[in-house]
Amino acid sequence: MAIPTKEEMYAALCVRHGAQMQAKFAAGAVAVCGLGGLGSNVAIHLARAGIGRLHLIDFDCVDISNLNRQQYFPEQLGQYKTAALTETLHRIAPYCELTSETVKLTEENIPELLAEFPVICEAFDRADQKAMLVNCVLEHLPQAYLVSASGMAGMDTANTIRTQRITSHFYLCGDGKSDAADGLGLISARVAVCAAHQAQIILRILANLVS
Repeated sequence: MAIPTKEEMYAALCVRHGAQMQAKFAAGAVAVCGLGGLGSNVAIHLARAGIGRLHLIDFDCVDISNLNRQQYFPEQLGQYKTAALTETLHRIAPYCELTSETVKLTEENIPELLAEFPVICEAFDRADQKAMLVNCVLEHLPQAYLVSASGMAGMDTANTIRTQRITSHFYLCGDGKSDAADGLGLISARVAVCAAHQAQIILRILANLVS
C-alpha cells in the first residue's frame, strides 16, 4: 500500500485534533535532549501528533540493555540513537522535519545548539546531566519552555507520576523521588508514563493551553 500523501495525513490529524490545534502542532519545533527511555518515547508521541519539526540530540549508540524500555529494535544495535530513531520516526511521520546532532551536550555548547528551539525536552538518564541542562537552559535561554523529568523508576503505582509547573517556562514530570541508582530498576511501562506526561505538556505548550 502506498504511503499517504502529506495532505492526507494532515487531514486525518485534523479530524482527531481539530484544524486550529493541528496547525499549532504543525508549526511547532521541539528539541529532544537524550534519546533513551524518556526521549525516544517523547519523540514518538510528538511525531504521531504531527509536530512540524523534531530535533534529536544524543551521543550514544543503541545497546542491548536499552531494549527493555527504549524505542529501538534488535537490528538497530550498535547504531547511533540519533540515526536509529530518525529511521523509526520517518516510518511513523514521513513528513515531519527531522534533524539531529550526535553530540554530548555541555554547559559550553547548550546555548548555541538549543538557541533556535522554543521548546526543549530534557530526557537524560543521569541526575547530574539533568541538573546541568536545566540550569544552563534557565540561565542562558530563559525565553524557551523547558520540560524535564525526575523520578520514574521502580514498581510503585504510575499514579504518583505527575506534571508540576515550576516556573512560567519550566515544567517537571515524574514522582520526584524514585531513582534507578537505588536498585529499583527502570520498568518500561512506568518510564513510558513519565514520557507521556512530558509529551502531553509539550503539546499543551504548543497549543497555547498553558498560562
